[in-house]
Formats: sequence, structure tokens, C-alpha cells
Amino acid sequence: MNRMEHFFCSTSLWQRVTHRYLLPWVLSGARLGDHVLEIGAGYGAATGHLLKLVPHVTSLEYDPLLLAKLTAKHQCPGLTTICGDAATLPFADQSFSSAVAILVLHHMKNRELQDRTLAEVQRVLRPGGSFFAFEINDGWIHRAAHYKSTFTPMTPGSAFARLTKVGFSKISVDFRSGGYRVSARRAAEETAKERPAAASATA
Repeated sequence: MNRMEHFFCSTSLWQRVTHRYLLPWVLSGARLGDHVLEIGAGYGAATGHLLKLVPHVTSLEYDPLLLAKLTAKHQCPGLTTICGDAATLPFADQSFSSAVAILVLHHMKNRELQDRTLAEVQRVLRPGGSFFAFEINDGWIHRAAHYKSTFTPMTPGSAFARLTKVGFSKISVDFRSGGYRVSARRAAEETAKERPAAASATA
């Protein structure tokens, strides 16, 4: 992230917007279960809200400095914080009841890493587990905001095919001004033929 992103994402304003407007919309009607994986937790704008919804949250963050700040900010027995890469998740298969990624996928360096991340999320979800994401649209404003930062927008229209390829079903995409939410579910039951196809996307 660039300096502007770091500044904005660390503000109380962004945390309030995330708690009051963004997450209630992204998670509308969601069944999160008992253990949520928060991918790309950053400064923890979403973490506090998630801890109110489920007994256990595992927050993954790539930047160790941000992870240290997140851990210091949210100290409770229901939270586990781990430094790691979303494209190679350091968790066993079927570890989580749901996963949430807020403004994460466009920070991947390329489409391949995005697809590997989607496949990894599918792998660590339990059968029937749900994935929720929020992303921003491509456009000059967002490109300018990501000056000297990684910006690989994921087009909403590509979400269905890409999520289906790694083993998700019941995929939906909904829009708001400037962004969109994605929800998908890992099949409750998978055939032996389907499992290797999803796993191969992580190779």
C-alpha cells in the first residue's frame, strides 16, 4: 500500500464506515459459523466487528508491522493473529466455517495470484462454508489512489467463472457505488472427481 492508503485505512473514520455500512452490507444474510478467517486484516478495521459476530476470528496479515498493531489493538481470547500470504494459506484443509476478504484481491500482483488465493480459500473452508469479499471497480480514481501501489482490479464479470473453477458454488455479485461484493459457498459435499480439480489451482 502507498502512504495515502496506510493513512486512510488506519483512521477511525474508515473503521466506522466499515463497521456501520460496509460489513453489514457485505455480510447481509450471512451464516458465518463459529470460526471466521479474516484475510488481509490490515489495521483491523473489520476485526472488531467480526469478533462481535462469531466466537473465534483468525486474522491473517502479510505485513508484520501491521499485524503487530492489530494484535495490540484487539487483545481477546477469541482472536488469533497470524502473519502469512493469502496465496499460500498456512492452515489445514477445512479449518474455517467462513472467510472474509475486504479490499484484498486487488492488492495481488497479478491474476494468477488472485486465482491461487481463491483456491486456497476454498481449500481451508469446511464443506458448506461461505466466502465473502468486497472489491472496488476499475477506474481512473482508484488507479490514482493506488499510485505507487499494487492495483490489479478483479472485474465483477469474471468472478463467476473464476470462483466456479476452484470449486465454489452459489456465487453472487452485488453492486454499490464504486464497488461490489461477492459471496460464494463451498459445496456441502464434493465428489472425488471435483476435489483434485480445486486442489490443482493451488499448484
